[in-house]
Amino acid sequence: MKHLPGFAILLALAACAQKAPVVPMPVLDPARITEDVRILSSDEFEGRGPATPGEQKTVDYLVGRLKALGVEPGGDPLPAGGRAWTQDVPLMRTEIDGPVRVEVRKGRDTLSWTQGEQVALRAAQTGETRIELKDAPLVFVGYGVSAPERNWDDFKGMDLKGKVALILVNDPDFETGEGAFGGKAMTYYGRWTYKYEEMARRGAAGALVIHETAPAAYGWLTVKNSNTNEAFDVLREDPKSQHVPVQGWIQRDATVEIMRKAGLDFDELKTRAQKPDFQPVVLDGVTFSTRFDVKKDQVVSRNIVGVLPGAKHADEWVFYTSHWDHMGIGAPDATGDTIYNGALDNAAGVAQVLEIARNFAEAPRTDRSVGFLLVAVEEKGLLGSEYYATNPLYPLSKTVAILNTDAPRAYAPAKDFSTSGDAPTTLQDSLIEVGAGLGRSYTPESRPEAGLFFRSDHFPFAKRGVPAISYRSGENLPEGATAGKDWTDLYTRERYHQPSDEFDPQAWRSDGIAADGVLLYTLGRKLADSRDWPEWKEGAEFKAARDATAAERQQQ
Repeated sequence: MKHLPGFAILLALAACAQKAPVVPMPVLDPARITEDVRILSSDEFEGRGPATPGEQKTVDYLVGRLKALGVEPGGDPLPAGGRAWTQDVPLMRTEIDGPVRVEVRKGRDTLSWTQGEQVALRAAQTGETRIELKDAPLVFVGYGVSAPERNWDDFKGMDLKGKVALILVNDPDFETGEGAFGGKAMTYYGRWTYKYEEMARRGAAGALVIHETAPAAYGWLTVKNSNTNEAFDVLREDPKSQHVPVQGWIQRDATVEIMRKAGLDFDELKTRAQKPDFQPVVLDGVTFSTRFDVKKDQVVSRNIVGVLPGAKHADEWVFYTSHWDHMGIGAPDATGDTIYNGALDNAAGVAQVLEIARNFAEAPRTDRSVGFLLVAVEEKGLLGSEYYATNPLYPLSKTVAILNTDAPRAYAPAKDFSTSGDAPTTLQDSLIEVGAGLGRSYTPESRPEAGLFFRSDHFPFAKRGVPAISYRSGENLPEGATAGKDWTDLYTRERYHQPSDEFDPQAWRSDGIAADGVLLYTLGRKLADSRDWPEWKEGAEFKAARDATAAERQQQ
């Protein structure tokens, strides 16, 4: 029969409608986002510091919001069955107890340095409660990189045991824009976390990263606030394998001064360090001494996990991630404010994920499961996401993608969008495609030298092979791209990791955050209703880890 009667056509259309329910277009409400940001960044939440009363208030608030949205708990398994709303994250917490004494000597000449001024030393994370170095030799190790695959070795056999290493931040290519490390874009070798890890592997007594604003991508105030506060780490069997007893940052001017006392020129040594034939240099006759006590205890922070199980492939997961913590209560700023409210970083990201979750909860259920992972202790080293990635509640091999959002910009909807780093994955290609369908263009990150790819919660997943990106708001505003860049520069300079990152009811706007959320929702929905598995591209450093679990994804 070539033609169906009218009634049969209606029945056929009804059957199709039942098989493919209509998914409403996402509508993220700026007013809801604004209200969540206002509450989470209020002084009542005390900066959302981990293992503080502010954490308990934050967890209670966010669990309550997820419950109200109709999301299900997806955290630690409960003894009686079912799951909790949270995943415990056991940590070691350390804090400097009392004064920090730092002296640099050259013969009879002694310099006394002040914590937070010339240096910013972190509370030791090696498990020791008393740190004391006496006249330890200082060694300049260039960029502190050992990269055999790039034919690069900054150490040339130098024994660092008992010595304090002075290390340049970023990669050897940063100044010239070309070389073995791919030019301006920072590799993991450029991150200060790598440099501490490498010095620990080599048994150094101390590691001091030399601060310069351009290669670090932030000013000294950010370094001071981040390093002189209490420190956290995941519990480790051998913490000395990851940490040296003395680790921190040193001001450039202080470095220039002590090098001059050793008859050395900082700029000349820095230029030498940009070449593979660099040899480490001992600061002849210059020694470093420090003494301070450390309080330590074990605490438990919590990741918050909400889920919407899939209708057909419930064991496959698309996760949205965002960190709920900020820096708590710390050193006062010039106005005497001690609460680091973290309105943009990252109450805004959490509020955006809540609105994405609301849209998923109110729409027909996806084929794959969708999770909302609000992680803890990001500000202390991505520790909540690191713990989850090490102890996943749902198999990483069956995790389709991680869509992370961190500090979305509180301005008008931009014409473009970006990501933290240029992720060599088809997941980023899909993001760009979805954005184009919404009339928005992709702009590559404007500061690849800042190493932002390694500084947000998608990274612990990426290094274990899970396709992962961290979304960034665009800067091409209705007023032009210059206006967006000026906004970002002002925020980085005057608010980032400072008490001034506060909610301002007169200036705050969430329509841009909502527009970004629509893009992220649309991508997540597309993945959750598909059989696609995003992949790392050829040459990507994380491809091998993903390929190793390919067989698990073939068991459809």
